[in-house]
Amino acid sequence: MAAALTLTGAGVAATALIKSPAQAAAETAPPPPDVLTAPVEKRVLTSSVILRGTVVAAQAVEVTPSGGGEGSGPVVTKLPVKSGSSVRAGALLAEVSGRPVILLHGSLPVYRDLKPGSEGDDVAQLQKALTELGHPTAPDGTGRFGTGTKKAVNALYAALGYDPLPAVDDDGAGVESAQDQVTTLRRALEDAQRTLARAGADTDSAKREDLQSQVDRTREDLEKATAELAEAQAAEGPLLPASEVVFASTFPARVDSVAVALGTKVSGPVMKLSAGPLVVQGRLQADQKALVRAGQKVRILSEITGQQAAAKVATVAEEMATDQPGSGDQSGDGQGAPKQAGGAGSGYLLVVEPLKGLPRDLIGQDVRLTVEAAATKDEVLVVPVTAVSTASDGRTVVTVVAKSGTHRRIEVRTGATGDGYVEVVPVGDRTLSAGDDVLTGIRQAKPVAGSGE
Repeated sequence: MAAALTLTGAGVAATALIKSPAQAAAETAPPPPDVLTAPVEKRVLTSSVILRGTVVAAQAVEVTPSGGGEGSGPVVTKLPVKSGSSVRAGALLAEVSGRPVILLHGSLPVYRDLKPGSEGDDVAQLQKALTELGHPTAPDGTGRFGTGTKKAVNALYAALGYDPLPAVDDDGAGVESAQDQVTTLRRALEDAQRTLARAGADTDSAKREDLQSQVDRTREDLEKATAELAEAQAAEGPLLPASEVVFASTFPARVDSVAVALGTKVSGPVMKLSAGPLVVQGRLQADQKALVRAGQKVRILSEITGQQAAAKVATVAEEMATDQPGSGDQSGDGQGAPKQAGGAGSGYLLVVEPLKGLPRDLIGQDVRLTVEAAATKDEVLVVPVTAVSTASDGRTVVTVVAKSGTHRRIEVRTGATGDGYVEVVPVGDRTLSAGDDVLTGIRQAKPVAGSGE
């Protein structure tokens, strides 16, 4: 009995060790692959262009005074503003070697000194800026630096505690000399007229003609001297040097940075200002430019702060620029023109305008721009492009994976594509719905340890 039991136990053990060829193959084969799926979505399909951009103000101005200083060059002698300050028209930005740098309202950059007798659009801009500060320029005509503008410029400097530089630096000697000449000739004319009047009836005609000729010549000389006096008086007055004024288009303006301290010798920009609403500038490459046009929707993302903002494409440059953005400076002696900032290297300059104002602390920050280059009119069924395949008979299909694991192929017609997705429309009576899982790929599982793989 014991022997029988022993044999029976040995038989069970042997059976456990003996496997059929099919069972052995199943145990040593690699595990079944993992099926990768993605849900069918119903939404507006967009095609996006993504690039980097820099937040800048509509106008950026470099303040670079060049006047003042003797021998060793101009030196900063007063600095009433600091980085981050908000400044308005009429403000004193700095003092260089005792001379002021004044901020005024205007969009034209300074390119010359303005003085009595000057004419042009820059004079008209100055007149408007002075009038806005309460210094009227009447009766001068628009764009002409006359007596009214002289008075207004004098008032501007006086309000800040300075005397303007003279347009004619001769301590009034020119006007005084012209006035003396007029006085001398006026007296000479009076004398000649008296001499002619005293000539009696017995004075011969030749003598009377000489006396009359002397009166006429003296009168002509007096008229000429009077005109020269008027010219000298018109030229006399305050000078507005290009180095003492800066124009900004919108207020309040912001001091973005100050590069100097009191006592610093001026050898370049002393500060940078920004004015106007903030925009974002980037560079489009040739393949991107073909997809982007003015008016398209844009999403701005600051990856530093997490802030997002809706925007639109304002302009796209027609020509590719290869210079470093912001390198162009159309400045005169005192002021730089707006900088073209944002996006280094070559490309087509893209300007993006936020729909609402951006916080000023974003100035200079590198941000991500997502331009909605195209979109379907309505919501459509979309799947990842990897879910679409071509069957052996040439039909375009997607494979729906049921929760039970079964697969069914559905013929589809493809439409718009964008951002890795494609629009699909079922063909015939087959149905495809949002939420269905479609096959996108196969992920081979790792071999089981000890399987011999």
